Amino acid sequence: MNISSFDDLLQAARQQPDAQRLLMVFVGASLPEQASETEQARFQQGHGGELTPLMCVDKTPDELANFEALRQEAAQFGPPWALVFVAALSGQGDTPPSTEEAGRYLESMVQAIKDGHIERFIPFNPEGHAVSLRRMSS
Repeated sequence: MNISSFDDLLQAARQQPDAQRLLMVFVGASLPEQASETEQARFQQGHGGELTPLMCVDKTPDELANFEALRQEAAQFGPPWALVFVAALSGQGDTPPSTEEAGRYLESMVQAIKDGHIERFIPFNPEGHAVSLRRMSS
């Protein structure tokens, strides 16, 4: 299945043979303090910047109707965000991983994002579309 939106991912998670728990880290984008003029210009065009984790949550696919429901919930609990990184954690049969189990993975996911190791996660923009991120040189 081609995942081009969060709702595609949600559908795929619901179709897995083992119950899933989705791990989500919402991030903001900002410029480093010593950003060059070129970096500032790219950032103003919606490119570049640093990603900063703002909040995280885990949910089973059944706890989310669709991306719009997630976006509304995120707006109630946290600051505006630029992207949400998502990963899935498989359970056993009909039993999804517990929230406690997911917490350990969320912590490592947050650290991975801080360290720039984002290739294992799917980033979605605030409209719920999957985006492709790449490193840009200065």
